[in-house]
Amino acid sequence: MKKLMLMCGILLSMATAKAQFVVTDPTNLASGILNSANEIVQTSNTVSNVIKNFNEVKKVYEQGKEYYDKLKAVNNLIKDARKVQQTVLMVGDISEMYVTNFGKMIDDPNFSSQELSAIAFGYSKLLNESGGLLSDLKQIVNTSSLSMNDKERMEIIDRVYKEVSEYYKLVRYYTNKNISVSYLRAKKQNDGKRVLQLYGTANQKYW
Repeated sequence: MKKLMLMCGILLSMATAKAQFVVTDPTNLASGILNSANEIVQTSNTVSNVIKNFNEVKKVYEQGKEYYDKLKAVNNLIKDARKVQQTVLMVGDISEMYVTNFGKMIDDPNFSSQELSAIAFGYSKLLNESGGLLSDLKQIVNTSSLSMNDKERMEIIDRVYKEVSEYYKLVRYYTNKNISVSYLRAKKQNDGKRVLQLYGTANQKYW
């Protein structure tokens, strides 16, 4: 809840005018995405059965996707708020990669249930770490930082953006490596084409 309130404060403090939020309120959208990400992490850590776990994770993701899609469409933000928006969206992107690709891995006979459990834990850990970085942005809304100048504020935003970007790239790499394992196993059985079809075309896949 603290993270959600934090992002509301960040985006509100960066808004140049109330008119920016007449049609769509990005603070509410950011809160929805972060809430969804946090719930995904919590679900992943509390549900033991892999299939049941994923079904719960998918449910949470789909409930939050409306916020994710709407926040993508918000364009009337000043530079600082735009960078924060992009940072929040990357956390949403990580959730999307998790749900989209892990759902296919569940249907992939090249992974054992133990491996699927380990893969799900890995996704949850990466999502948790990337979401946790957002708490560093509290420095720009704390009462102790009211004297912070624009340069200092942008340095904090840029640093968090860069670190979340690294986690985003890491999740793509993690997805790539897991799918590669399946593909190599399938090739040994002359079934590589099925794996490529399962994980999508060049325009659809993350890997």
